[in-house]
Amino acid sequence: MTRDIGRRSQLNLRLSHLRVFVGYTLLGLALSLLFFQVLRGEHYSSLSTQNKIRVIRTSSPRGEITDVHGAPLAVSVRTFDIVGYPPDLKDARILGEVAAALQKQGIPATAEGLGESIRKQYWAPYRPVTVASNLTLGQVASLVSDPFFPKFLSPTPVFRRVYPAGALAAHVVGYVGEVTKDEISSRAEEKYRVGDLIGKTGIELVHEGTLRGLAAEEAVEVDAVGRRRRSLSRIPPTKGQDLRLTLDLGAQREAEQLLGGKKGVIVAMDIKDGGVKVLYSAPSYDPNPLTWGVSAGEWGRLLKDPDRPMMNRAISGAYPPGSTFKAVPALAALVEKVVTPHTTVYCPGQLKVGNRIFRCWKRGGHGTVSLVTALKDSCDVYFYQVGLWLGADRLIEWSSRLGVGQVTGIDLPGESRGNLAGREWKKRRFSESWFHGDTVNYSIGQGFLLMTPLQLARVYAALANGGTLVVPHLSAGEHPRGTDLHLPREALGWVRKGMEEVVKSGTGRASGVYGVSVTGKTGTAQNPHGDDHAWFVGYAPSDNPRYVAVALVEGGGHGSSVAAPLVGQVLAYLVGVER
Repeated sequence: MTRDIGRRSQLNLRLSHLRVFVGYTLLGLALSLLFFQVLRGEHYSSLSTQNKIRVIRTSSPRGEITDVHGAPLAVSVRTFDIVGYPPDLKDARILGEVAAALQKQGIPATAEGLGESIRKQYWAPYRPVTVASNLTLGQVASLVSDPFFPKFLSPTPVFRRVYPAGALAAHVVGYVGEVTKDEISSRAEEKYRVGDLIGKTGIELVHEGTLRGLAAEEAVEVDAVGRRRRSLSRIPPTKGQDLRLTLDLGAQREAEQLLGGKKGVIVAMDIKDGGVKVLYSAPSYDPNPLTWGVSAGEWGRLLKDPDRPMMNRAISGAYPPGSTFKAVPALAALVEKVVTPHTTVYCPGQLKVGNRIFRCWKRGGHGTVSLVTALKDSCDVYFYQVGLWLGADRLIEWSSRLGVGQVTGIDLPGESRGNLAGREWKKRRFSESWFHGDTVNYSIGQGFLLMTPLQLARVYAALANGGTLVVPHLSAGEHPRGTDLHLPREALGWVRKGMEEVVKSGTGRASGVYGVSVTGKTGTAQNPHGDDHAWFVGYAPSDNPRYVAVALVEGGGHGSSVAAPLVGQVLAYLVGVER
């Protein structure tokens, strides 16, 4: 009996423990239900919805870019991609059927190639992958009407960027490419997504916010493996805004033909508002393959090309301006009253400064010259002396006032400041003092002085328009205000008279034989890497200036014979168009 009582006590104890366990279990379940169904119910409901709903983004057309007359420079064309979901494309047999269907329409494809492409694109089973791209509407229609075409594949419209002018306007327009992870993170507020296109260079980059459209978004219901079942909602795409440029494509083509394969630059712009009419840098490149995709090897060869075709020499190339710079010390000396228009200097063909001899380009000398004849004949000795009278500080100050050593503000990326080095720069760079020889070199556009072709065009625009330093621009919708330099009219008049004589009877005669009156200056600048650079800068018509143009031919030799005719013909084209 005692034994029975003991067993019953143990059984009761076990039952009590079981009741406690069951009670706590039920309490835990109740608390879990409260947490998951009440406190966190909305969150998990949202996750459940997201598990069966996908938002599909499709590209929208970017705004078109046209020249001043409406000629297309960048357009978006509709093509089609064939897409599918990874779960449907796992089997090698299926890939073989897809490849066969594509081959029937003349689209090269193999099962192995498709498999490799899908593996590279794979991110998640519910994210579609591209099986074939850049198809025409006719190709897509033929594919989907084929009874053997896999039903789990579908065509998707895609907008691709095309540049009708190709290499002719590449440095102006630029190109677009797929956005990178770094660009996505650095521009998080703009909500770019993987696969979106973004401007990489040129106008496409600078005016990205204007040209970019808003992608279409469609909410679709998918099954457990991510296959599309039905559409729930759709936001249509919004096209980007069109952009008209000041560029004249006809004049741009004229510049390309005139350079004729030489390395160099031709720039032309409106002297009053800074609207750029021509900006051609040679050699150039075709932006279309870069937008549609090139291999790593092709990209590497383009970057390593010794001729640097992707460099925009008009704004990024910094060169010694040579004698084209002589207008600056001439103007500065007149305004500072260092010389008068009638002050003369005797040129025996050389000038001794300290223990160095600085020679004139004309070995026998020019004899006695004043400002106008010195500009006309490009007498180096005259400007050596004027530079010494002015002094380095005033010469550099006036150069800076005219925009030398500063970016012009053009709406293109990658603009160089050039180099307007002075005493402090030389001390910092070479641990040397500034010598009179440095000033002498500056006075004829040599030495440490470097300018871009666009900077030089801006200087001469100020001389032509009465003293306003314009802001060059390519967007026709922008009208940036220039800076009035308050230059004395008399001083400007004498400098302009000297440059008129350059074309009438001096070193620039070759620019004035194309039916339009030109005022300008030649330049032949020393090139440490080879033959001298050939320069000419001028504006037209002389009596009522409208356009300024610059030509630089790298290693071209004499500006008078090589560069001057190029400027004359471009100005004649522009003035002729306006008439």
